[in-house]
Amino acid sequence: MQIEQPPVDRQADKPQGERRGLILINTGDGKGKSTSAFGLALRAHGRGKPVKIYQFLKVPSARFGEHRAFETLGVPIEGLGDGFTWKSRDMEHSAELARQGWQQARADILSGDHFLVVLDEVTYPLIYGWLPLAEVVETLQQRPAHVHVMLTGRRCPEELVAIADTVTEMHLVKHAYQAGVPAQRGIED
Repeated sequence: MQIEQPPVDRQADKPQGERRGLILINTGDGKGKSTSAFGLALRAHGRGKPVKIYQFLKVPSARFGEHRAFETLGVPIEGLGDGFTWKSRDMEHSAELARQGWQQARADILSGDHFLVVLDEVTYPLIYGWLPLAEVVETLQQRPAHVHVMLTGRRCPEELVAIADTVTEMHLVKHAYQAGVPAQRGIED
């Protein structure tokens, strides 16, 4: 490791543009896409801003750690799906749940009632062809100026990347699962 001196002077000028709602994307094969989005939701909630979280693959009855924490804090989080696709017994039903969930999320984005709307795992129903990409892009472009939207999931469509303000690609370097360690409650759920 190379030791560095801490910076003592501000390296960049402060932007002078207008504050506005952002489109943020966490994508890539690495861990942390949803976790980062939940941290953003906590940050906004901590500032007293209204937040809504939609999870496109989780079932409505899911009780993972994030559900328990957000419930305690009063942050609405809603599962829209029927679980992981490889466990689905009816793909058309899974697709219909995604379409219905998108209509709910779309209404919340366009209403302007929330400072931040998180669309967790939304890339999957998009790349499976269950949601109309053009409508998602149009909704994001037409949202009220103050609404921030965070999208997560692997293989984010380029059309979304093109209109996003901030895109982070999580890169897998190493994962415990590859060494035979199963998922850990409180870390991966």
